[in-house]
Amino acid sequence: MEEKFNVNQHGLDLSLLREFCEREGEPVSYNKGQQMEQEGRRSQWFAYVTQGCFKYMTRGLSDGCDHITWFSFEGEFVADYPRFLYGHPSQVTIEAMMPSRVLRVSGEQLLGLFEQNMEMMRLRALIGEHLLSQMNARYIDLHRTTPRERYEMLLQRCPGIVSHLHLKAIASFLNITPKTLSIIRRDVTFESMDS
Repeated sequence: MEEKFNVNQHGLDLSLLREFCEREGEPVSYNKGQQMEQEGRRSQWFAYVTQGCFKYMTRGLSDGCDHITWFSFEGEFVADYPRFLYGHPSQVTIEAMMPSRVLRVSGEQLLGLFEQNMEMMRLRALIGEHLLSQMNARYIDLHRTTPRERYEMLLQRCPGIVSHLHLKAIASFLNITPKTLSIIRRDVTFESMDS
């Protein structure tokens, strides 16, 4: 479970994007619960998270409940990529999980960067490949790992997440019931006390 947008073991270096956001981005603050993008509305922002974290949610078709699909933390990028590039309706709601700050650019600004030269076009292609790889890995993890393994992977990526999200939200991301997560958390706690 890698970070959605960051340098990873495959060597994708996004420092040019971070520098672009630092140079051209508008500093924007979000309060806990405030939305950067709303599912079904025109998607328009790409941002570098300088403080805080965001969750990505989609509304279930049959149950009408919000289901968490991803997170973006401090030092990562947050966006409904590539929908924001063209102002298409967002497929997710992106919401601050705590008071958060970002350096935000528009789809038009980022398209302008990508169209500057072949190096930027190559970066754009690499981002697309990286995101496809991430979505594929998440899908495979849902099938090849146990709920406990998914919980432990999430804690490795963001140890403090349990203090920012309700049990129900974490269970939604892990695609398990809150009751199952409660049992997993109890087992992990007792095992750590025994060692």
